[in-house]
This record gives sequence, structure tokens and C-alpha cells, in this order.
Amino acid sequence: MSLRLPRDLVARIERPAGRHAPARRSPNPLRLLPEEPRDRLAGTWRQARPSRIHRSLLDAQGRNPGGWHVVGASTDVGASRSVTRAVGGREVVLWRAGDGVLLAGPGTCPHLGALLDNCEVMHDQVYCRWHGLALGPGVRRDWLTYPAQDDGVLLWVRLPTEGEEPSDGPVLPVRPPVDASFATVVTLRGTCEPSDVIANRLDPWHGTWYHPYAFSHLTVDEPASSDDRLVVDVAFRVTRRYAVPVRAEFTCPDARTIVMTIVDGEGAGSVVETHATLISHDRSGRPTTVVTEATIAHSDRKGFGVARSLAPLLRPAVASTARRLWVDDLGYAERRWQLRDRGETYGY
Repeated sequence: MSLRLPRDLVARIERPAGRHAPARRSPNPLRLLPEEPRDRLAGTWRQARPSRIHRSLLDAQGRNPGGWHVVGASTDVGASRSVTRAVGGREVVLWRAGDGVLLAGPGTCPHLGALLDNCEVMHDQVYCRWHGLALGPGVRRDWLTYPAQDDGVLLWVRLPTEGEEPSDGPVLPVRPPVDASFATVVTLRGTCEPSDVIANRLDPWHGTWYHPYAFSHLTVDEPASSDDRLVVDVAFRVTRRYAVPVRAEFTCPDARTIVMTIVDGEGAGSVVETHATLISHDRSGRPTTVVTEATIAHSDRKGFGVARSLAPLLRPAVASTARRLWVDDLGYAERRWQLRDRGETYGY
């Protein structure tokens, strides 16, 4: 997170006694933690052991997603028109029933093959734009709907997926209360596999070197960590001199999802969910994966109610920060796939 504050505001900030993780909560979350000069910044390559990262990735890849894939934000599908997505080389159409329940089915009309995107929705059915064929649950034997779910932040669809035992619903992480938080969702795509996206986030040691505009003073608490959990102390940059220190943990509820939860410090209970969905492979075998990241911000401070009321104004700033990070991180993920495609292996 990187946010530049007006100089007059920064000048009024009281300078606290300067512990990285204060035992007593201060009314001011900012701490005087000047950016470390690049020529004095300690390398983290010894701590970022390839075998350590690989063990965590193997643990994550062993967690069954149950065939569930994230296909967008809850706000992406309205009441009157359909939306299509691609998942694993299959076209999927999404629409809502009259009561708002999310519905999904094959994205191709069984009549003459029209793409069912931006079609009218009436009486719980989606109407093909070409000839008005009405499609929905139980309408045709040659066009069967898929299980779908709107969890209030993200949209999910369940498709037959090789190596995955179907489950009744996606494994959802613990989120802060809806009435005490606000969510921002961004999507980006890159040339990589979903596992490359997860591997990137299972390497928090790259944070201060690769994202100096966003993070500093990062350490991984190895005694508190395990193969299925990484515990990190890190400062989110606000200005060159001030930052907000927190303690966070990274966990993978399924093979295509990694969640960062702030467990101590400002915004405790807030989560950043990163979901990777394979769209397709092209004819040369190059994969395209969509990253959908939901930042669900929470605070028990009295003033956070004001922030929630200003959510429409704050979301663009939160989204901009997330996109900037993922421009870098997709470069990391894409490089992992590129090396693997060339038959090159480093460290593993």
C-alpha cells in the first residue's frame, strides 16, 4: 500500500517512541520508519530459500478447490443482462434470477453457436440475442447449467476440473464483518499458470526489494510459520518517512487461492484474497491466467465508519495500488512460467 499524504498533515504527526510492533495501540497508526537506503538494504536471498517456497507451494497445490473458479466481482453481473467468462478453455455465461441468485451455464447457444454475452435476462432465463432462444435451469437436455455462487464479494462457478473432486461450495476464507468493512476487487491477466501466481505470493521475501514503494522493514517469523502458513511483520509505506507496521499471515485455502490476513496492528482482520483462474492455453501451449484480487478492509476505529461511507471515493486508490503491485508480481509469475517452458530450473 502506498499513499502520499499532504505535507502539512505529515508535519502534524506526533513522533512515537519508535517500536516496530508497539505493545499498546496508539491513536495514530503511523510510525516514523524512514525508507531504508537501497545501498544499505540487506539482501533477503538467503532467507528466501527455494526449498522453503517449494514446500509451501506443494502444500497449497495439494488443497482441493472442488472445481470452483473465481470468475469476477459480485458487481460484474447485474439483473438485466448476461456476462460471459472463459475458464479452462470453456465459455461460461453468468446471469441472475429474479431473486438475485447467480446462475451459470455454457456460454454458447445450442441453436447456432452464438456467444451468450450481453443478452437480455427475463423470467430467470437468458435470451439469445440472435434468435431469442430462452435458456435456463431445466430448459434443455443439451444445455445444462453449472453450480454458481455469489459470496457477496466474488463470483464463483463450478466446472468439471481434472484432478479435483467436486465440492458443494468453494472454501471461503474468514472475512471481516460485512457491516464493518468495504471491499475492492481488481482483475489482471498474465501469461502463466495459476500455480505461478500462488508461488509469487508464497515468496514474501521479495517485498522490500521488488516493491520498495509499498513495503519496508519486512521479516518472516519462521518460528511462527509452517509449510501451510507464513507469518510476516511488515510496514506498509505511506510516505518516505512514515509507515504503518502490521503483522500478517499468508494461507492457501485451496490450490488457486492465497489469502493475506492482518492479524495484529492497524486494520487487524482485514484480508487480501488473491485468486488465480486459468482462462485457456493458446495453440502453442501458452497459458493465460486471470488474477482476481479482493481487498476487504476493516478497522474497529470509530473513524472507519467515515471511511466506509467514502468507499466509492477510496476504492480507486486501493485498486490503483493493487494493480501497481500486480504489474510487478505478474512479471515474476510470468518469468517462472517462461523458465519452466524453456526447461530451465533454478533453486528447486
